[in-house]
Amino acid sequence: MPLTTLCYIEQGDSYLMLHRVKKENDINKDKWIGVGGHFEKDETPEECLLREVKEETGLTLHSYEFRGLITFLSDRWQTEYMCLFTSKDFSGELTECAEGTLEWVKKEDVPNLPIWEGDKIFLRFLTEERPFFTMKLRYAGDLLVECQVDGKEYVKNAESICDTN
Repeated sequence: MPLTTLCYIEQGDSYLMLHRVKKENDINKDKWIGVGGHFEKDETPEECLLREVKEETGLTLHSYEFRGLITFLSDRWQTEYMCLFTSKDFSGELTECAEGTLEWVKKEDVPNLPIWEGDKIFLRFLTEERPFFTMKLRYAGDLLVECQVDGKEYVKNAESICDTN
C-alpha cells in the first residue's frame, strides 16, 4: 500500500503550492497540492518528508509539525496513507521541480485553485490550527463521496465540502 508524505510550507500568509503539470500519468495532473511523495524502503515519515521537500523544492526544513494522517480510498487507484505536515522553518533557494511549477499562494486563495475536494477540508483544519487528526476520504472518480474525521462521519453540503455537525 502506498505510504506518502505531504507538506504545506508556510511563509507569512502563503503556502508553497505545486501545480502538477509536468509528470505523465499523474493522478494529480493539473491539480495544486503541497510538496511530498512516496516513502522509500525503511524511511520514517520524517525522513521521507525531509528528502521529498529537498528534492522537489531545494529547501531544507529545520522544523515541522505532523498534523494528520489521511487515508485515501478510490474506485480508480490503490488505497493510500498520507502523513500530513506543515513547516514554517526552512532555508534555501527554490529550485525547479520536475513534477510541476512551484508558487507561493495566499492561504485564502488556495481553495479557489483546482484542488481535490478532500484537500479543501484538511487545508481548512490546518488554517484553523486544529490539533492532530485522522481523516478518511473516499472518491468515486474525482468526486468525494465519503468523509470521516477522527472516526466520525461528516456530511457533504451543497458546495461538496464536508462540514462538521
